[in-house]
Amino acid sequence: MGDDKQNIEIQIQGLSVKYYKETILSNLNLEVAKGSFTGIIGPNGSGKTTLLKCISKELSPVSGRILIARKELSKISTKELAGFMGVVPQKWGANFPFTASEVVMMGRFPHLKRFAKESKHDRMIVREAMTQAKVLALADRPITEMSGGELQRVIIAQALAQSPQILLLDEPTSHLDINHALEICELLKNLVLTKGLTILAVFHDLNLASRYCENLILLKEGRVYVKGTPEEVLTSENLEAVFGVKAIIQQETYTGKPYVFFFPKVEKKDIHLKSLQ
Repeated sequence: MGDDKQNIEIQIQGLSVKYYKETILSNLNLEVAKGSFTGIIGPNGSGKTTLLKCISKELSPVSGRILIARKELSKISTKELAGFMGVVPQKWGANFPFTASEVVMMGRFPHLKRFAKESKHDRMIVREAMTQAKVLALADRPITEMSGGELQRVIIAQALAQSPQILLLDEPTSHLDINHALEICELLKNLVLTKGLTILAVFHDLNLASRYCENLILLKEGRVYVKGTPEEVLTSENLEAVFGVKAIIQQETYTGKPYVFFFPKVEKKDIHLKSLQ
């Protein structure tokens, strides 16, 4: 039992969050294992982004606590946290024409001493991160001249340049075409396998989450509705209860993982009318 607890990287106990008196998360309890790839899924407004913002200290809960490697998050400074936790937000403002390489180098700032300049080692890590995210060719291009997908990959490279132990991503594939979405997911999975990163990512695409994540957390109205393997979470009953639509689950040929097909609910009267046409 003790070994299991030592393997927990993120532990959340009784977490509640409110925006202007509206409850977003309510008494949420959760554990994320070290070196795992966990996906957070759920409908809009279920609290997915809020949960990530609490773990990254961007938001403060009204109650409950978060432990990172068994240490209270409230006792970890922002600079210390940035030294081992990378964050890829859903949106990133591109108001100043920094080049891609300058933006990625910002990921090294938590590791630099005050007033110190980046070293050859830092530049090597930045180059490796840009290569992994496939943005090295964009090194000298201003981010204000990039597409949403290009900027997304640059921000992922910035997070990788932090040399994180934990990586939080809010819909990392939302601005990417299918080719780059698959490449990023393959990269994340490989980082878990080869470097032991703990990755917690919000996914809009349930089938991408099913293919790449070991575990899924399905949120509904600010609470964990169900958590477990993709096979345990992605059932017709769970998806209808949370998303309010019919779902058929089949096994994907390539991976053997669950593959979801959604269908709108059809009222009996609609079926009757169609049969008369």
